[in-house]
Amino acid sequence: MAHQLVIVESPAKAKTIQKYLGDDFQVLASYGHVRDLQPKEGAVDTERDFAMRYTAIERNERHVDAIAKALRGADKLWLATDPDREGEAISWHLVELLRERHLLGDKPTQRVVFHEITKKAVQEAIAHPREIAMDLVNAQQARRALDYLVGFNLSPLLWRKVRPGLSAGRVQSAALRLICERENEIEAFVSREYWTIASRLQHAGSTFTARLTHWQNKKLEQFDIADGDQAQAIRSGMEDDLGHQALRVREVERKSRQRQPAAPFTTSTLQQEASRKLGFNASRTMRVAQQLYEGINIGNETVGLISYMRTDAVNLAEEAIASIRTFIDGYYGSEFVPETPRRYKTKTKNAQEAHEAIRPTDIARTPESLQGVLERDLWRLYELVWKRSIACQMAPARLDLVAVDMDAGTHWTLRANGSMVTFPGFMAVYQEGKDDGDEDENNRILPPLDVGDEPQVLGVDPEQHFTEPPLVTAMPPWSKPWKPTASAGHPPTPASFRLCRTANTSPSSSADSIPPTSAG
Repeated sequence: MAHQLVIVESPAKAKTIQKYLGDDFQVLASYGHVRDLQPKEGAVDTERDFAMRYTAIERNERHVDAIAKALRGADKLWLATDPDREGEAISWHLVELLRERHLLGDKPTQRVVFHEITKKAVQEAIAHPREIAMDLVNAQQARRALDYLVGFNLSPLLWRKVRPGLSAGRVQSAALRLICERENEIEAFVSREYWTIASRLQHAGSTFTARLTHWQNKKLEQFDIADGDQAQAIRSGMEDDLGHQALRVREVERKSRQRQPAAPFTTSTLQQEASRKLGFNASRTMRVAQQLYEGINIGNETVGLISYMRTDAVNLAEEAIASIRTFIDGYYGSEFVPETPRRYKTKTKNAQEAHEAIRPTDIARTPESLQGVLERDLWRLYELVWKRSIACQMAPARLDLVAVDMDAGTHWTLRANGSMVTFPGFMAVYQEGKDDGDEDENNRILPPLDVGDEPQVLGVDPEQHFTEPPLVTAMPPWSKPWKPTASAGHPPTPASFRLCRTANTSPSSSADSIPPTSAG
Protein backbone atom coordinates (compact mmCIF):
# COMPACT_ATOMS: atom_id res chain seq x y z
CA MET A 1 0.00 0.00 0.00
CA ALA A 2 1.26 3.48 -0.91
CA HIS A 3 2.34 5.53 2.11
CA GLN A 4 2.95 8.85 0.34
CA LEU A 5 0.44 10.75 -1.78
CA VAL A 6 1.53 13.00 -4.66
CA ILE A 7 -0.85 15.49 -6.28
CA VAL A 8 -0.39 16.79 -9.82
CA GLU A 9 -2.83 18.59 -12.09
CA SER A 10 -3.45 16.22 -14.99
CA PRO A 11 -4.01 12.45 -15.18
CA ALA A 12 -1.53 12.14 -18.06
CA LYS A 13 1.18 13.63 -15.88
CA ALA A 14 0.13 11.44 -12.95
CA LYS A 15 0.53 8.31 -15.05
CA THR A 16 4.06 9.28 -16.11
CA ILE A 17 5.24 10.32 -12.64
CA GLN A 18 3.80 7.20 -10.99
CA LYS A 19 6.27 5.10 -13.00
CA TYR A 20 9.20 7.17 -11.73
CA LEU A 21 8.34 7.08 -8.02
CA GLY A 22 7.46 3.44 -7.45
CA ASP A 23 4.99 1.59 -5.25
CA ASP A 24 5.58 3.63 -2.09
CA PHE A 25 3.92 6.60 -3.79
CA GLN A 26 0.43 7.10 -5.16
CA VAL A 27 0.05 9.88 -7.74
CA LEU A 28 -3.39 11.44 -8.26
CA ALA A 29 -4.61 14.37 -10.34
CA SER A 30 -6.58 17.35 -9.06
CA TYR A 31 -7.79 18.08 -12.63
CA GLY A 32 -6.88 21.74 -12.20
CA HIS A 33 -8.28 24.10 -9.58
CA VAL A 34 -10.37 22.68 -6.75
CA ARG A 35 -11.69 26.05 -5.46
CA ASP A 36 -12.70 29.31 -7.06
CA LEU A 37 -14.36 32.56 -6.08
CA GLN A 38 -18.04 32.33 -5.28
CA PRO A 39 -19.99 33.18 -8.46
CA LYS A 40 -21.93 35.99 -6.82
CA GLU A 41 -21.58 39.56 -5.71
CA GLY A 42 -19.24 40.11 -2.79
CA ALA A 43 -16.82 37.30 -3.58
CA VAL A 44 -14.10 39.98 -3.42
CA ASP A 45 -14.96 42.37 -0.61
CA THR A 46 -13.31 45.70 -1.42
CA GLU A 47 -14.52 47.14 1.90
CA ARG A 48 -12.65 44.49 3.92
CA ASP A 49 -9.15 44.60 2.50
CA PHE A 50 -10.22 42.70 -0.62
CA ALA A 51 -11.16 39.58 1.34
CA MET A 52 -11.85 36.71 -1.05
CA ARG A 53 -14.60 34.15 -0.52
CA TYR A 54 -14.05 30.77 -2.13
CA THR A 55 -16.19 27.76 -2.86
CA ALA A 56 -15.34 24.26 -4.05
CA ILE A 57 -15.64 23.68 -7.79
CA GLU A 58 -18.49 21.21 -8.17
CA ARG A 59 -17.16 19.40 -11.24
CA ASN A 60 -13.95 18.53 -9.38
CA GLU A 61 -15.59 17.32 -6.16
CA ARG A 62 -15.17 13.66 -7.09
CA HIS A 63 -11.46 14.21 -7.64
CA VAL A 64 -11.16 15.89 -4.24
CA ASP A 65 -13.03 12.92 -2.73
CA ALA A 66 -10.53 10.53 -4.36
CA ILE A 67 -7.65 12.58 -2.95
CA ALA A 68 -9.26 12.60 0.51
CA LYS A 69 -9.77 8.84 0.42
CA ALA A 70 -6.16 8.20 -0.58
CA LEU A 71 -4.92 10.66 2.03
CA ARG A 72 -6.45 8.61 4.87
CA GLY A 73 -3.95 5.83 4.22
CA ALA A 74 -0.99 8.08 3.47
CA ASP A 75 1.73 9.31 5.82
CA LYS A 76 2.67 12.37 3.79
CA LEU A 77 1.25 14.69 1.12
CA TRP A 78 3.40 15.98 -1.75
CA LEU A 79 2.11 18.87 -3.84
CA ALA A 80 3.59 18.61 -7.35
CA THR A 81 1.37 20.95 -9.34
CA ASP A 82 2.77 23.07 -12.17
CA PRO A 83 5.80 25.32 -11.44
CA ASP A 84 4.04 28.66 -11.86
CA ARG A 85 1.63 30.97 -10.04
CA GLU A 86 -1.43 28.94 -11.02
CA GLY A 87 0.19 25.70 -9.93
CA GLU A 88 1.22 27.23 -6.61
CA ALA A 89 -2.33 28.45 -6.05
CA ILE A 90 -3.82 25.04 -6.88
CA SER A 91 -1.62 23.44 -4.21
CA TRP A 92 -2.55 26.10 -1.64
CA HIS A 93 -6.28 25.82 -2.39
CA LEU A 94 -6.18 22.04 -2.08
CA VAL A 95 -4.46 22.22 1.31
CA GLU A 96 -6.94 24.87 2.51
CA LEU A 97 -9.89 22.77 1.34
CA LEU A 98 -8.57 19.63 3.03
CA ARG A 99 -8.01 21.57 6.25
CA GLU A 100 -11.52 23.05 6.14
CA ARG A 101 -12.90 19.53 5.90
CA HIS A 102 -10.59 18.25 8.66
CA LEU A 103 -9.01 15.73 6.29
CA LEU A 104 -5.37 16.77 6.57
CA GLY A 105 -4.77 16.46 10.27
CA ASP A 106 -1.12 16.76 11.25
CA LYS A 107 0.23 14.94 8.21
CA PRO A 108 3.33 16.62 6.79
CA THR A 109 2.76 18.49 3.53
CA GLN A 110 5.51 19.66 1.20
CA ARG A 111 5.72 21.36 -2.18
CA VAL A 112 7.92 20.05 -4.99
CA VAL A 113 8.48 21.55 -8.43
CA PHE A 114 10.11 20.30 -11.61
CA HIS A 115 10.36 21.95 -15.01
CA GLU A 116 10.52 18.72 -16.97
CA ILE A 117 8.95 15.32 -16.43
CA THR A 118 11.89 12.95 -16.41
CA LYS A 119 12.86 10.40 -13.78
CA LYS A 120 15.91 12.43 -12.75
CA ALA A 121 13.98 15.72 -12.46
CA VAL A 122 11.13 14.17 -10.45
CA GLN A 123 13.43 12.35 -8.04
CA GLU A 124 15.57 15.48 -7.54
CA ALA A 125 12.40 17.46 -6.76
CA ILE A 126 11.36 14.92 -4.13
CA ALA A 127 14.85 15.16 -2.63
CA HIS A 128 14.61 18.98 -2.39
CA PRO A 129 11.09 19.92 -1.20
CA ARG A 130 10.01 23.33 0.02
CA GLU A 131 7.00 25.06 1.51
CA ILE A 132 4.21 26.59 -0.54
CA ALA A 133 5.46 29.97 -1.84
CA MET A 134 2.86 32.41 -0.58
CA ASP A 135 4.26 35.25 -2.71
CA LEU A 136 3.25 33.28 -5.79
CA VAL A 137 -0.12 32.39 -4.27
CA ASN A 138 -0.78 36.03 -3.44
CA ALA A 139 0.18 37.06 -6.97
CA GLN A 140 -2.31 34.56 -8.39
CA GLN A 141 -5.00 35.74 -5.97
CA ALA A 142 -4.44 39.35 -7.02
CA ARG A 143 -4.82 38.31 -10.64
CA ARG A 144 -7.98 36.34 -9.89
CA ALA A 145 -9.44 39.23 -7.87
CA LEU A 146 -8.89 41.58 -10.81
CA ASP A 147 -10.53 39.06 -13.12
CA TYR A 148 -13.55 39.07 -10.85
CA LEU A 149 -13.73 42.81 -10.18
CA VAL A 150 -13.46 43.69 -13.86
CA GLY A 151 -15.39 40.83 -15.40
CA PHE A 152 -18.10 40.23 -12.80
CA ASN A 153 -19.01 43.90 -12.57
CA LEU A 154 -18.68 44.95 -16.22
CA SER A 155 -20.13 41.90 -17.96
CA PRO A 156 -23.69 42.41 -16.61
CA LEU A 157 -23.47 46.04 -17.72
CA LEU A 158 -22.66 44.86 -21.24
CA TRP A 159 -25.61 42.47 -21.13
CA ARG A 160 -27.97 45.34 -20.28
CA LYS A 161 -26.49 48.00 -22.57
CA VAL A 162 -25.20 46.05 -25.58
CA ARG A 163 -26.12 42.38 -25.91
CA PRO A 164 -26.61 39.34 -23.64
CA GLY A 165 -23.73 36.90 -23.48
CA LEU A 166 -20.91 39.43 -23.92
CA SER A 167 -18.03 39.51 -21.47
CA ALA A 168 -15.41 41.94 -20.22
CA GLY A 169 -12.19 41.03 -18.52
CA ARG A 170 -8.84 42.12 -17.13
CA VAL A 171 -7.00 40.89 -20.22
CA GLN A 172 -9.82 40.78 -22.74
CA SER A 173 -10.79 44.44 -22.34
CA ALA A 174 -7.19 45.67 -22.55
CA ALA A 175 -6.70 43.55 -25.66
CA LEU A 176 -9.91 44.88 -27.19
CA ARG A 177 -8.54 48.39 -26.80
CA LEU A 178 -5.43 47.38 -28.77
CA ILE A 179 -7.64 45.92 -31.49
CA CYS A 180 -9.79 49.06 -31.68
CA GLU A 181 -6.74 51.34 -31.78
CA ARG A 182 -5.36 49.30 -34.67
CA GLU A 183 -8.73 49.42 -36.45
CA ASN A 184 -8.83 53.22 -36.06
CA GLU A 185 -5.39 53.41 -37.70
CA ILE A 186 -6.65 51.26 -40.57
CA GLU A 187 -9.79 53.36 -41.09
CA ALA A 188 -7.79 56.62 -41.02
CA PHE A 189 -5.22 55.32 -43.48
CA VAL A 190 -5.13 56.85 -46.99
CA SER A 191 -3.45 54.61 -49.54
CA ARG A 192 -0.91 56.17 -51.91
CA GLU A 193 0.22 54.87 -55.30
CA TYR A 194 3.86 54.45 -56.27
CA TRP A 195 5.86 52.46 -58.84
CA THR A 196 9.15 50.61 -58.89
CA ILE A 197 11.16 49.33 -61.83
CA ALA A 198 13.18 46.13 -61.81
CA SER A 199 15.19 44.39 -64.46
CA ARG A 200 15.41 40.63 -64.95
CA LEU A 201 19.03 39.70 -65.63
CA GLN A 202 21.04 36.59 -66.43
CA HIS A 203 24.71 35.83 -65.85
CA ALA A 204 26.75 32.64 -65.62
CA GLY A 205 23.63 30.55 -66.11
CA SER A 206 21.74 32.17 -63.21
CA THR A 207 18.87 34.64 -63.33
CA PHE A 208 18.48 37.42 -60.80
CA THR A 209 16.74 40.75 -60.34
CA ALA A 210 18.10 44.28 -60.01
CA ARG A 211 16.06 47.32 -59.09
CA LEU A 212 16.34 50.83 -60.48
CA THR A 213 17.87 53.00 -57.74
CA HIS A 214 18.92 56.16 -59.67
CA TRP A 215 17.29 58.00 -62.56
CA GLN A 216 18.82 61.05 -64.21
CA ASN A 217 21.66 60.70 -61.69
CA LYS A 218 19.27 61.21 -58.79
CA LYS A 219 18.52 58.61 -56.12
CA LEU A 220 14.92 57.47 -56.33
CA GLU A 221 12.76 57.81 -53.24
CA GLN A 222 9.61 55.76 -52.64
CA PHE A 223 7.14 58.14 -54.32
CA ASP A 224 9.37 59.58 -57.07
CA ILE A 225 7.71 57.37 -59.71
CA ALA A 226 4.14 58.37 -59.04
CA ASP A 227 2.09 56.79 -61.84
CA GLY A 228 2.10 54.33 -64.70
CA ASP A 229 2.77 56.92 -67.42
CA GLN A 230 5.95 58.03 -65.67
CA ALA A 231 7.02 54.41 -65.13
CA GLN A 232 6.47 53.53 -68.80
CA ALA A 233 8.46 56.59 -69.90
CA ILE A 234 11.39 55.51 -67.72
CA ARG A 235 11.13 51.96 -69.03
CA SER A 236 11.23 53.21 -72.63
CA GLY A 237 14.27 55.35 -71.85
CA MET A 238 16.12 52.41 -70.30
CA GLU A 239 15.28 50.10 -73.21
CA ASP A 240 16.45 52.75 -75.68
CA ASP A 241 19.77 53.11 -73.83
CA LEU A 242 20.21 49.33 -73.68
CA GLY A 243 19.70 49.18 -77.43
CA HIS A 244 22.86 51.23 -77.89
CA GLN A 245 25.11 49.99 -75.10
CA ALA A 246 25.39 46.83 -73.00
CA LEU A 247 24.64 46.80 -69.30
CA ARG A 248 27.92 46.60 -67.40
CA VAL A 249 28.86 46.03 -63.76
CA ARG A 250 30.32 49.29 -62.48
CA GLU A 251 30.90 48.51 -58.80
CA VAL A 252 30.78 45.46 -56.51
CA GLU A 253 30.64 46.06 -52.77
CA ARG A 254 31.17 43.16 -50.37
CA LYS A 255 30.69 43.24 -46.62
CA SER A 256 31.17 40.42 -44.14
CA ARG A 257 28.45 39.99 -41.58
CA GLN A 258 27.59 37.62 -38.76
CA ARG A 259 24.06 36.46 -38.07
CA GLN A 260 23.30 35.38 -34.51
CA PRO A 261 20.82 32.63 -33.58
CA ALA A 262 17.51 33.43 -31.96
CA ALA A 263 16.95 32.75 -28.26
CA PRO A 264 15.27 29.49 -27.24
CA PHE A 265 11.49 29.44 -27.20
CA THR A 266 9.18 31.13 -24.74
CA THR A 267 5.46 30.44 -24.89
CA SER A 268 4.75 33.38 -27.17
CA THR A 269 7.69 32.82 -29.55
CA LEU A 270 6.78 29.13 -29.82
CA GLN A 271 3.24 30.12 -30.79
CA GLN A 272 4.52 32.58 -33.39
CA GLU A 273 6.98 30.15 -34.95
CA ALA A 274 4.54 27.24 -34.95
CA SER A 275 2.12 29.50 -36.80
CA ARG A 276 4.71 30.54 -39.39
CA LYS A 277 6.30 27.16 -39.98
CA LEU A 278 3.64 24.60 -39.10
CA GLY A 279 0.39 26.49 -39.63
CA PHE A 280 -0.70 25.83 -36.02
CA ASN A 281 -2.95 28.28 -34.22
CA ALA A 282 -2.03 29.15 -30.64
CA SER A 283 -4.43 26.73 -28.95
CA ARG A 284 -3.24 23.84 -31.13
CA THR A 285 0.37 24.67 -30.29
CA MET A 286 -0.34 24.69 -26.56
CA ARG A 287 -2.35 21.48 -26.71
CA VAL A 288 0.46 19.62 -28.49
CA ALA A 289 3.13 21.16 -26.23
CA GLN A 290 1.17 20.05 -23.16
CA GLN A 291 1.23 16.47 -24.42
CA LEU A 292 4.97 16.63 -25.07
CA TYR A 293 5.53 17.98 -21.56
CA GLU A 294 3.26 15.60 -19.66
CA GLY A 295 4.69 12.40 -21.08
CA ILE A 296 4.65 10.28 -24.22
CA ASN A 297 5.08 6.54 -24.55
CA ILE A 298 8.06 6.17 -26.86
CA GLY A 299 8.20 2.40 -26.76
CA ASN A 300 10.57 1.52 -23.96
CA GLU A 301 9.43 4.25 -21.56
CA THR A 302 6.94 7.03 -20.94
CA VAL A 303 8.75 10.34 -20.66
CA GLY A 304 8.17 14.06 -20.90
CA LEU A 305 9.92 15.21 -24.06
CA ILE A 306 10.06 18.98 -23.46
CA SER A 307 10.36 21.24 -20.45
CA TYR A 308 7.45 23.25 -19.05
CA MET A 309 5.74 25.06 -21.91
CA ARG A 310 4.20 28.04 -20.08
CA THR A 311 7.17 30.32 -19.64
CA ASP A 312 8.33 33.82 -20.46
CA ALA A 313 11.99 33.04 -19.69
CA VAL A 314 14.74 32.56 -22.30
CA ASN A 315 17.45 31.30 -19.95
CA LEU A 316 18.58 27.67 -19.94
CA ALA A 317 19.96 25.62 -17.05
CA GLU A 318 23.74 25.25 -17.06
CA GLU A 319 23.36 21.47 -17.34
CA ALA A 320 21.17 21.86 -20.43
CA ILE A 321 23.64 24.28 -22.04
CA ALA A 322 26.52 21.89 -21.41
CA SER A 323 24.67 18.91 -22.90
CA ILE A 324 23.66 20.91 -25.98
CA ARG A 325 27.25 22.09 -26.56
CA THR A 326 28.54 18.53 -26.20
CA PHE A 327 25.97 17.29 -28.70
CA ILE A 328 26.88 20.03 -31.21
CA ASP A 329 30.57 19.20 -30.91
CA GLY A 330 29.99 15.52 -31.56
CA TYR A 331 27.32 15.83 -34.25
CA TYR A 332 28.33 18.95 -36.21
CA GLY A 333 31.97 19.53 -35.28
CA SER A 334 33.93 21.80 -32.96
CA GLU A 335 33.81 24.73 -35.39
CA PHE A 336 30.06 24.95 -34.76
CA VAL A 337 30.53 25.42 -31.00
CA PRO A 338 31.18 29.03 -29.87
CA GLU A 339 34.07 29.63 -27.49
CA THR A 340 31.77 30.60 -24.63
CA PRO A 341 28.23 29.37 -23.95
CA ARG A 342 25.40 31.62 -25.05
CA ARG A 343 23.32 32.97 -22.17
CA TYR A 344 20.12 34.79 -22.96
CA LYS A 345 18.53 37.29 -20.61
CA THR A 346 14.80 37.61 -20.25
CA LYS A 347 13.58 41.13 -21.07
CA THR A 348 9.91 40.66 -20.16
CA LYS A 349 8.90 42.61 -17.07
CA ASN A 350 7.86 40.37 -14.17
CA ALA A 351 9.14 37.25 -15.95
CA GLN A 352 9.21 34.12 -13.80
CA GLU A 353 12.99 33.67 -13.92
CA ALA A 354 12.87 30.38 -12.01
CA HIS A 355 11.54 28.92 -15.25
CA GLU A 356 13.62 27.90 -18.21
CA ALA A 357 12.94 28.42 -21.87
CA ILE A 358 11.20 25.56 -23.66
CA ARG A 359 13.71 22.86 -24.56
CA PRO A 360 13.97 19.09 -25.03
CA THR A 361 14.45 17.14 -21.81
CA ASP A 362 17.18 15.10 -23.52
CA ILE A 363 18.97 16.79 -26.42
CA ALA A 364 20.36 13.43 -27.57
CA ARG A 365 16.79 12.34 -28.32
CA THR A 366 16.83 13.61 -31.90
CA PRO A 367 13.72 14.12 -34.02
CA GLU A 368 14.97 11.36 -36.32
CA SER A 369 14.96 8.89 -33.43
CA LEU A 370 11.28 9.68 -32.78
CA GLN A 371 10.06 9.59 -36.37
CA GLY A 372 7.35 6.97 -36.65
CA VAL A 373 7.04 6.90 -32.85
CA LEU A 374 5.27 10.24 -32.34
CA GLU A 375 2.05 11.33 -34.00
CA ARG A 376 2.55 13.89 -36.77
CA ASP A 377 1.69 17.05 -34.77
CA LEU A 378 3.75 15.91 -31.80
CA TRP A 379 6.75 15.13 -33.99
CA ARG A 380 6.62 18.40 -35.92
CA LEU A 381 6.44 20.56 -32.79
CA TYR A 382 9.15 18.52 -31.06
CA GLU A 383 11.40 18.95 -34.10
CA LEU A 384 10.82 22.72 -33.96
CA VAL A 385 11.74 22.90 -30.25
CA TRP A 386 14.75 20.60 -30.71
CA LYS A 387 16.20 22.54 -33.64
CA ARG A 388 15.72 25.93 -31.96
CA SER A 389 17.38 24.64 -28.77
CA ILE A 390 20.36 23.29 -30.69
CA ALA A 391 20.70 26.42 -32.82
CA CYS A 392 20.64 28.82 -29.86
CA GLN A 393 23.98 27.40 -28.64
CA MET A 394 25.72 27.23 -32.04
CA ALA A 395 28.27 29.54 -33.63
CA PRO A 396 26.98 32.50 -35.65
CA ALA A 397 26.55 32.19 -39.39
CA ARG A 398 29.01 34.15 -41.51
CA LEU A 399 27.81 35.76 -44.70
CA ASP A 400 29.20 37.99 -47.42
CA LEU A 401 26.65 40.66 -48.32
CA VAL A 402 27.00 41.76 -51.93
CA ALA A 403 25.71 44.95 -53.59
CA VAL A 404 26.26 45.19 -57.36
CA ASP A 405 25.72 48.49 -59.24
CA MET A 406 25.22 48.33 -63.01
CA ASP A 407 24.58 50.85 -65.78
CA ALA A 408 24.75 51.27 -69.53
CA GLY A 409 27.09 54.24 -69.38
CA THR A 410 24.08 56.49 -68.87
CA HIS A 411 22.26 58.47 -66.20
CA TRP A 412 20.55 55.55 -64.45
CA THR A 413 21.71 52.76 -62.14
CA LEU A 414 20.48 49.27 -61.38
CA ARG A 415 21.39 47.61 -58.08
CA ALA A 416 21.25 43.91 -57.19
CA ASN A 417 21.57 42.86 -53.55
CA GLY A 418 22.30 39.37 -52.33
CA SER A 419 24.37 37.26 -50.02
CA MET A 420 26.62 34.25 -49.93
CA VAL A 421 26.94 32.03 -46.86
CA THR A 422 30.63 31.47 -46.13
CA PHE A 423 30.01 29.48 -42.91
CA PRO A 424 26.52 28.24 -42.03
CA GLY A 425 26.90 28.10 -38.24
CA PHE A 426 23.47 27.73 -36.63
CA MET A 427 21.80 28.04 -40.05
CA ALA A 428 22.91 24.47 -40.73
CA VAL A 429 20.18 23.48 -38.27
CA TYR A 430 17.57 26.22 -38.09
CA GLN A 431 16.43 29.52 -39.54
CA GLU A 432 13.76 31.62 -37.90
CA GLY A 433 10.55 31.97 -39.86
CA LYS A 434 9.41 35.29 -41.30
CA ASP A 435 6.02 36.96 -41.22
CA ASP A 436 4.48 37.83 -44.57
CA GLY A 437 6.27 40.80 -46.14
CA ASP A 438 9.41 40.38 -44.02
CA GLU A 439 11.61 38.91 -46.76
CA ASP A 440 15.07 40.48 -46.83
CA GLU A 441 16.51 41.02 -50.31
CA ASN A 442 19.96 40.35 -48.83
CA ASN A 443 18.89 36.71 -48.46
CA ARG A 444 18.90 36.29 -52.26
CA ILE A 445 21.78 34.39 -53.82
CA LEU A 446 23.58 36.21 -56.65
CA PRO A 447 25.83 34.68 -59.30
CA PRO A 448 29.53 35.65 -59.10
CA LEU A 449 29.84 39.16 -60.55
CA ASP A 450 32.91 41.35 -61.05
CA VAL A 451 33.47 44.88 -62.37
CA GLY A 452 33.25 44.86 -66.15
CA ASP A 453 30.93 41.85 -66.41
CA GLU A 454 28.00 42.28 -68.79
CA PRO A 455 24.90 40.46 -67.58
CA GLN A 456 22.20 39.83 -70.18
CA VAL A 457 19.03 41.91 -69.83
CA LEU A 458 15.92 39.73 -70.09
CA GLY A 459 13.40 42.47 -69.46
CA VAL A 460 12.55 45.75 -67.74
CA ASP A 461 9.42 45.53 -65.59
CA PRO A 462 7.55 48.44 -63.99
CA GLU A 463 5.44 47.38 -61.00
CA GLN A 464 2.59 49.26 -59.37
CA HIS A 465 2.33 49.41 -55.58
CA PHE A 466 0.05 51.00 -53.03
CA THR A 467 0.98 51.79 -49.46
CA GLU A 468 -0.89 49.46 -47.15
CA PRO A 469 -2.62 50.12 -43.84
CA PRO A 470 -1.41 48.43 -40.65
CA LEU A 471 -2.22 44.74 -40.55
CA VAL A 472 -5.39 43.66 -38.80
CA THR A 473 -4.39 42.32 -35.40
CA ALA A 474 -3.89 38.59 -35.77
CA MET A 475 -3.25 35.66 -33.45
CA PRO A 476 -0.41 35.01 -33.64
CA PRO A 477 1.63 37.25 -33.77
CA TRP A 478 -0.46 38.63 -30.92
CA SER A 479 2.57 38.63 -28.65
CA LYS A 480 4.19 41.44 -30.67
CA PRO A 481 1.53 44.10 -29.95
CA TRP A 482 0.97 42.38 -26.61
CA LYS A 483 4.43 43.10 -25.18
CA PRO A 484 3.72 46.66 -24.00
CA THR A 485 0.86 45.32 -21.85
CA ALA A 486 2.55 42.06 -20.93
CA SER A 487 1.87 42.55 -17.24
CA ALA A 488 -1.84 42.17 -17.97
CA GLY A 489 -1.42 38.51 -18.84
CA HIS A 490 0.75 35.47 -18.20
CA PRO A 491 2.45 33.28 -20.83
CA PRO A 492 -0.57 31.28 -22.10
CA THR A 493 -2.89 34.29 -22.10
CA PRO A 494 -2.84 35.02 -25.87
CA ALA A 495 -4.02 31.51 -26.71
CA SER A 496 -6.87 31.61 -24.21
CA PHE A 497 -7.75 35.15 -25.29
CA ARG A 498 -8.05 33.97 -28.88
CA LEU A 499 -10.45 31.23 -27.81
CA CYS A 500 -12.49 33.77 -25.85
CA ARG A 501 -12.71 36.11 -28.81
CA THR A 502 -13.66 33.25 -31.12
CA ALA A 503 -16.53 32.37 -28.82
CA ASN A 504 -17.78 35.92 -28.32
CA THR A 505 -17.29 37.72 -31.65
CA SER A 506 -19.57 37.92 -34.64
CA PRO A 507 -19.01 35.83 -37.81
CA SER A 508 -16.80 38.63 -39.20
CA SER A 509 -13.88 37.12 -37.30
CA SER A 510 -11.65 34.86 -39.37
CA ALA A 511 -9.01 32.34 -38.40
CA ASP A 512 -6.24 34.87 -39.08
CA SER A 513 -7.63 38.18 -37.85
CA ILE A 514 -9.62 39.70 -35.03
CA PRO A 515 -11.53 42.76 -36.28
CA PRO A 516 -13.66 44.61 -33.74
CA THR A 517 -17.44 44.59 -34.14
CA SER A 518 -20.16 46.87 -32.86
CA ALA A 519 -20.51 44.45 -29.96
CA GLY A 520 -16.85 44.76 -29.01
